[in-house]
Amino acid sequence: MEGTTAGDPTSAVKWTRKSTRALSRFLRVSHTKAWKMLRRAKYRLRFNRKRLTRRSSPDRNRQFANINKLKDSFAKRGQPVISVDAKKRELVGQFKNQGREWRKAPVDVDMYDFPSDADGVAIPYGIYDVTRGDGFVVVGTSHNTPAFAANAIHTWWRRIGATLYSGAKELLILADSGSSNGAKAHDWKHGLQEIANKTGLRIRVAHYPTGASKWNPVEHRLFGPISINWAGEPLIDYNTICQRIRHTRTRSGARCRVVLDRRNWLTKAEREAAGKRVAHPLPIKIRHDRVVPRLNYTITPDASRRE
Repeated sequence: MEGTTAGDPTSAVKWTRKSTRALSRFLRVSHTKAWKMLRRAKYRLRFNRKRLTRRSSPDRNRQFANINKLKDSFAKRGQPVISVDAKKRELVGQFKNQGREWRKAPVDVDMYDFPSDADGVAIPYGIYDVTRGDGFVVVGTSHNTPAFAANAIHTWWRRIGATLYSGAKELLILADSGSSNGAKAHDWKHGLQEIANKTGLRIRVAHYPTGASKWNPVEHRLFGPISINWAGEPLIDYNTICQRIRHTRTRSGARCRVVLDRRNWLTKAEREAAGKRVAHPLPIKIRHDRVVPRLNYTITPDASRRE
């Protein structure tokens, strides 16, 4: 056991990389006897723990404090605060979906989850109203691009936000620092500028630091309930996906609203392969904050271009 033993320096608990049956053969006892011997010697079955952080942001604490300050300020002034992000890409078809649900008989699904066998993909982009606790999801069917993300936010504003916050002059968006709504995504900022010009809103954006996406409210307050609601249900078509999202209730007690977006949002590589270049005639009227400027900025509308 000497060369295969490790232990916790702060306690007497140890573990070994030998299996119970391998150890039982070496000791010439049954595997149950070997298991009891290991327990008496304070060995335990252990698994890997995600504890190491290699890319922790040096501005992590400052940014969290800034986000809390912004949320309180917008809430006191009655201005909308939304948390946004895209859920993981889902294959549409008779595939296994993790989880269980009450049934009289199990549902048979395909043996393999080959993307080529799928009827399509579903990309749920969530907009969570932090103040009210309401959820809104735009389900994309192509790619999670910055243009798709910006269009989803604009869809939320046109269908819900403009009515609930008719007197709003500002909008606070809480987003991750990567993916389609990342802090470095230029197309994302162009999309926000278009929204600002069309709505007249000053858009304030605060990104969560790298590795802190789990603290984004949309993750656990919207995507969490959705994942629970469709657990164990094969996502056989877009209607099933939308129905499961539509019957999900968030903190407010209201059901989520969902929109299916069937537009083909081309990625940068696809645009280049097709010889298409995206022209951005609109200048971005952006001002970075003094506090962690790479993660905090404000986009103001261009009055001359307002629609």
